[in-house]
Amino acid sequence: MIDSRTLRFGRLACGASLLALGLSAQPVLAQDAGTVDAADDSEIIVTGIRASLESALRIKRDAQGVVDAISAEDIGKFPDTNLAESLQRITGVSIDRSSGEGSTVTVRGFGPEFNLVVVNGRQMPTSSLGDGGSPPSTRSFDFANLASEGVAGVDVYKSGRASLPTGGIGSVINIKLPRPLDRPGFKGSIGVKGVYDTSQLYGTDITPEVSGIVSQTFADDSLGILLAGSYQKRNGGQAQFTVGNWRPGYSGAENNWGTLAQQGDPRYANIENRPGPTEVYQVPQNAAYDFYDFKRERINGQAVLQFRPADTLEMTVDYIFSQNTFDSRQNSIGVWFNHNDTQSSWTDGPAAGANFYSERFGANEGKDLAITGAVAKNRNVNHSIGGNLKWDGPWGLRLELDGHHSTAESKPASPYGSSIAVGTAIFGVQSQRLDNTTDMPAISVAMYPGAEIRASNIRPSGNAFRNAYMKDTIDEVTLRGGFDFDADFIKSLDFGVTYSENKVRTAFGVIQNDSWGGTLSAADTPDSLFSERNLPDDLAGMDFGGSTSIIPVYYQIDTAELVTLLDSRLNICSAAPGDTCLAPYTTDRRVREETVAPYIQSFHSFDLGAMKTNLRLGLRYEETRIDSSALASVPTGTVWAAQNEISLLQTPGQFTSLTGRYENWLPAIDFDIAPMNDVKVRASYSHTITRPNYAVMQGGITLATPLRVGAGGSQASAGNPNLLPFLSKNIDLSAEWYYDRSSYISVGFFDKKVKNFIGSGTTQTTLFDLPDPSQGAAANAARTALGSGATFDQIIAWVRTNRPADYVAGVGTSGGIAGRSADPKVVFTFSQPFNSDQKAHLWGWEFAVQHSFWETGFGAIANYTVVQSDTKFDNTLPWTVTQFAVPGASNSANAVLYYDKNGLQARVAYNWREGFLAGYDQDPYYVQSYGQFDVSASYEFMPGMTAFVEGINITNADRKGVRRNDKAVFFAAPGYARYAAGLRYTF
Repeated sequence: MIDSRTLRFGRLACGASLLALGLSAQPVLAQDAGTVDAADDSEIIVTGIRASLESALRIKRDAQGVVDAISAEDIGKFPDTNLAESLQRITGVSIDRSSGEGSTVTVRGFGPEFNLVVVNGRQMPTSSLGDGGSPPSTRSFDFANLASEGVAGVDVYKSGRASLPTGGIGSVINIKLPRPLDRPGFKGSIGVKGVYDTSQLYGTDITPEVSGIVSQTFADDSLGILLAGSYQKRNGGQAQFTVGNWRPGYSGAENNWGTLAQQGDPRYANIENRPGPTEVYQVPQNAAYDFYDFKRERINGQAVLQFRPADTLEMTVDYIFSQNTFDSRQNSIGVWFNHNDTQSSWTDGPAAGANFYSERFGANEGKDLAITGAVAKNRNVNHSIGGNLKWDGPWGLRLELDGHHSTAESKPASPYGSSIAVGTAIFGVQSQRLDNTTDMPAISVAMYPGAEIRASNIRPSGNAFRNAYMKDTIDEVTLRGGFDFDADFIKSLDFGVTYSENKVRTAFGVIQNDSWGGTLSAADTPDSLFSERNLPDDLAGMDFGGSTSIIPVYYQIDTAELVTLLDSRLNICSAAPGDTCLAPYTTDRRVREETVAPYIQSFHSFDLGAMKTNLRLGLRYEETRIDSSALASVPTGTVWAAQNEISLLQTPGQFTSLTGRYENWLPAIDFDIAPMNDVKVRASYSHTITRPNYAVMQGGITLATPLRVGAGGSQASAGNPNLLPFLSKNIDLSAEWYYDRSSYISVGFFDKKVKNFIGSGTTQTTLFDLPDPSQGAAANAARTALGSGATFDQIIAWVRTNRPADYVAGVGTSGGIAGRSADPKVVFTFSQPFNSDQKAHLWGWEFAVQHSFWETGFGAIANYTVVQSDTKFDNTLPWTVTQFAVPGASNSANAVLYYDKNGLQARVAYNWREGFLAGYDQDPYYVQSYGQFDVSASYEFMPGMTAFVEGINITNADRKGVRRNDKAVFFAAPGYARYAAGLRYTF
């Protein structure tokens, strides 16, 4: 059997591709940003790495509030191949990786959805397709889909500011794109490179990347045009171990399905060091090895037209396009546990872990070794068009009008939908074992005679075709202005108002055939559909103990041909219009957010004694209205289709609507003082918010399919558009010493108190009057006749023989028991979000040093961030105890050594993040500590012409995640290096 959680298409799904989904830079963000000058007052020309670091230093030093920055080293040249990889060098910033690339950021312990990413000061739409091709719930921005060549710089605002768009408790990250009038004359850069990704399992392709940017100014530099574009192709892959579902954290005293045998049970003798009554443990529901390869193609383009007819007037119009296509194939082999005749060994508690967990099966049980083929192909397309008008009037008046219309759309690029997963199996497992004592857990199986692991014994089982869609549209207009004064105390007064409308549509449909007992025979399934691969060889990179009993092979499955076969023989796609495998949308959700946000802020500069002092006072008001509607399918019946699975029969439903509203007053105060030359001491206080994710605001009731056997095992949920945003009260303190042109030392302290966390209230209830045939009269009569240990197949056979034909529904060759109105009702665990009274307090320290070793060309950067939280998940409490914790809080460090002189640049960078709580449901998910080395070097061998090489994760660092105990591994993935080499011409 397969479960969408085991497919981990979240690692393959494409995020929003926003290479430049921004328009002209906005002064309210650029006031502290400075510019990348070619020379300073002493006319010493500085380029490359040192120019980038000096520009970032000026931004940090001159800012009001706490701001860190990264600047391009030259036009078309960013410090790293991926923006997230660059951002992780900033103090307090950590990243998560997907497919070997930086994808999302965590700032000061607050994860991706707590950080707002804007482009040139504008909130931009983002879309992606999540796990298994389903619409995602998060607002978080995926940097893996953002080409760095078209970016001029990135500013990270860690303290709040009244003029900033809201949405980031951790930070607001502003991506700045180039404009032609910033670089007068004819400027440009063209780069080509080849990329070799060692993660490829089935090839050694070198893929191309081509980028270019050119700008030209005319009419005495009053008119400018900029064009930028890039084409990037990458082939890669991943081999990994996964447990899609660890059973909840049972207490040793529990005695129900899935728990370890108690004393007096004959199976108790098969347990070594059984957890005691007060200890907590988890057993695996399944385990698999996944092998996938992917092809990513990204196309980006940008056009900017600027006109400055007078020194006091500037107009900008630009259009941005980006397209990202992600095509992946996955082959998996693994086991499911029934928790009957088990053997296991355990570590000591209080949160015990399984050294190994195994299970034996009878010759007639027909236990399956699951072999799955999955395919996903999706495309993200983004458009943004907008304009900006700035006017500097008399008496220090400044006015600016800015607006844009931007869309981000994610949809399938395959006739099958967003993703398909086709299950096959070899039936005849004698025993199976999961050994967790090595870095890479080892799965081993023993098969009964005649059921050996070979292609001729494979037969099809269940399958699922998922079709998802997401579109995010933002229309935004901002009027801002200000007055500059010559007064000694007040220097400026700024004001503005923004109106934005954010419309999000997510839709989802699935065709699922729960025929896990098998459909066609092995003889009717061509062996040519399965190509055998050596499993230990393709899993190389992490130690699995050299176990000779590990599953020896897996199979590359021709999934498309298998679908064609099954559709022609079994009509598996008949649920879709036109008899295709493209599932109709049975769930369709719409959210519309309408926000009006005026603000005012003043800037004051004065002397306290001999010390230069700055003060900024700001206040922002926001009112947001939400309309949420949902089309959800209406359940009409059930079929008990597998040992632990109940299929759901559904018909299309109708839209239902809900509304919500909230408002916030958000003050922001920044103070800094220079007690001596080149030293700044800062203090800031602010209120910031993060809005709820889209999933929790959406209306309609959603039932998780398939339903599960057992009271409360089936899951159902509904949204709540009346949720309040997360609200944080922030204090920032720092001291900085800029002791040289490109060198400084800083120490900072931050304190964040957050409330309005979103909890999930759960109740045990029946829904839609759905019958539970697994507990119905027919099933119970079969158990009485056959004995309580009867298997699902035995029960089906008895019902087929002893009950009328309409008791059995046609699901696979074995069929299933149809639900009847007289049966007991399915009991759901129904959850709905609400603003809880839970609060969190996060605080920490940031230490940073940047040092240039005089005129040697050498330099170093090092930083360390300490993040503390008063919330923590207690692994020793059983799953029945509701807990609260803030994910993402962890310490992090960076170290960079560089050389930049005489046209030669080289850099070695190390990034480390301590293990952290990645999330939790009834049980926690932890990602273990991770460190990665990256290197790069370039040489300008003739004026304007540079050759370069790059290496990402050159030591092949591995990644691993665990649950309550380090032996409860939920993923383990060998790391792979990626290399690139190319040429860049700058003019």
